[in-house]
Amino acid sequence: MIVRASEHRERATPTERAGEAASESACRGSAGRGPQIEDVLSRYWGYTSFRPLQREAMDAILAGRDSVVVLPTGGGKSLCFQAPAVVMGGVALVVSPLISLMKDQVDSLAESGVAAACYNSALSADERSAVTAGIRDRRYSLVYVSPERLAGDAAEWFFSMLGRPSFVAIDEAHCISQWGHDFRPEYRQLGLLRQRFPGVSLHAFTATATARVRSDIRTQLELSNAAELVGSFDRSNLVYRVLPRSSLKRQLQDVLGRHRGEAGIVYCSSRREVEGLAAWLKENGIRALPYHAGLPDAERHRNQDAFLNEDVDVVVATVAFGMGIDRSDVRFVVHAGAPQSLEHYQQESGRAGRDGLAAECVLIYSGADFLRWRMMLEKNGELTPARRALLRDMERYAGSVGCRHARLVRHFGQDYAADACAACDYCLGELESVGRPVEIARKVLSCVARVGQRFGAAHVANVLCGSESEQVRSRGHDRLTTFGLLRDAPVAEVRGYIEQLTAEGLLCQIGDEYPVLTLTAEGISLLKDAGARPDFTLARQRRPTKDRGPARSRVDIEGWDGVDRELFDRLRRVRLDIAHGRGVPPYVICHDTTLRELARVKPTSLAALVGVYGIGARKAESFGPAFVDEIRAHLSLG
Repeated sequence: MIVRASEHRERATPTERAGEAASESACRGSAGRGPQIEDVLSRYWGYTSFRPLQREAMDAILAGRDSVVVLPTGGGKSLCFQAPAVVMGGVALVVSPLISLMKDQVDSLAESGVAAACYNSALSADERSAVTAGIRDRRYSLVYVSPERLAGDAAEWFFSMLGRPSFVAIDEAHCISQWGHDFRPEYRQLGLLRQRFPGVSLHAFTATATARVRSDIRTQLELSNAAELVGSFDRSNLVYRVLPRSSLKRQLQDVLGRHRGEAGIVYCSSRREVEGLAAWLKENGIRALPYHAGLPDAERHRNQDAFLNEDVDVVVATVAFGMGIDRSDVRFVVHAGAPQSLEHYQQESGRAGRDGLAAECVLIYSGADFLRWRMMLEKNGELTPARRALLRDMERYAGSVGCRHARLVRHFGQDYAADACAACDYCLGELESVGRPVEIARKVLSCVARVGQRFGAAHVANVLCGSESEQVRSRGHDRLTTFGLLRDAPVAEVRGYIEQLTAEGLLCQIGDEYPVLTLTAEGISLLKDAGARPDFTLARQRRPTKDRGPARSRVDIEGWDGVDRELFDRLRRVRLDIAHGRGVPPYVICHDTTLRELARVKPTSLAALVGVYGIGARKAESFGPAFVDEIRAHLSLG
């Protein structure tokens, strides 16, 4: 049976969820292990409630039942296996794909007072000996390893040292499946865990997995009677915006202007663009660094650490900067080019707002992006019908008119019941329907035909807008009947129309280095008969006015309600100092969610600090005095 998260609990505030958890606890009484897991959750992590499906995932582990758990990025997957490990005793084995990801989770557990270790190739000889002794003496509740550690000649020795684990958790489990977007062959070998540990439950965790991927995971791991827990794919705290690419640097400046001093990721399709944009941002006073696979290993790791430690605000990267990026306060993710599928987009944009607070995801695209992907996949022999369909879905999303949240959720096979999300460009009123869309579409199609279907989108837009450029006049295109037909519209707006017509299958792009627009059969049909597409619509960005900026989402407004922003900034500096002193990233100390709550309730004693969202007994003891002192100092100044 598949269990899905309810719409109410996915959108509930921390206060509402706390009330629900208290009510559930009262109803359960002494049944099962309920009070024990809740006590652990509160004592070590400072949480008094469960996020959607966390309770069910923990119950499956405590009951020794295999499971497949799909929760969105920021949905609290790690806690689903960390808390039961503390309750059960013994040693839980966690399989994780990246050393940096293991280290971050072990550091976070240590700060919460939970004994954990990772065993990997990055350890020194002394560290490896210490961890080995700790595993043999059963001093750890969780031990993290890579899938490579569990295969080959070294596996037998590791298994004999480990003994029988209390359970096995496999993180980023979509890597197991050949249908997953980050398939790793080493993960395919994890089926041996069933033979190695008969009777020990196996649990697969991931943020993105279609029904096909989940089925493959169950088969490869030989899961038996597995609980399948699928959370909502909707990230209600994310604001989605889509922009046809016009002036990329100006478009980036608009986004960065809304997030001054905040963390963000800018994804680019090429290493060259990464280097150029990172240098441009630094020249303009933005703390930014590049990241791509072509950089030397030492520089790449140094740049990643600088971002995680808040020494820089922005990383400009290819998709090589991805899995294992656990910084929770990423407030924006920009794609300066469309990814190859909605699965990739969901995963990459989902690195924003992992703390549950409002964040912005902006896709800046052009039709050339999709042409480039098709050519690359075809060159590599990977342009299968399935990959072509995934790319087409991405293209439709970019050019569609409607709620972005609804489009994403429905792509993953779930319903979206809300009339409006209040968290995308369409629902926030930043787009407006265009009057006489068929008439405008026919003007564009006619212009493509008049220039001989031999020019790209930029040239066609210039002709339609009546540009007097040398490129237009030298070809005699200023004498065409379509010249200046959309003179009143900005060039960027006309480019947007062209992208929408391409997404609707009325135009297509062909060519390699210089793609040109051509009419499709459907485009020719509409050009000949205005009634061929009676339901056709077009949209444009609402034209800016002096007193109107981008609207704020509901989550953003609620997230700052009652928060003393000056105190929040002061507490961020305290957190940074603590983190630097302990040699860990700031989000390991606590998330922005906790800092906002502190800046809202302003506790002035350690007793009042305990129970604040995200602060357990260990953290109150370790960091409490510094936060309380800062709050007192702020109040005395006020």
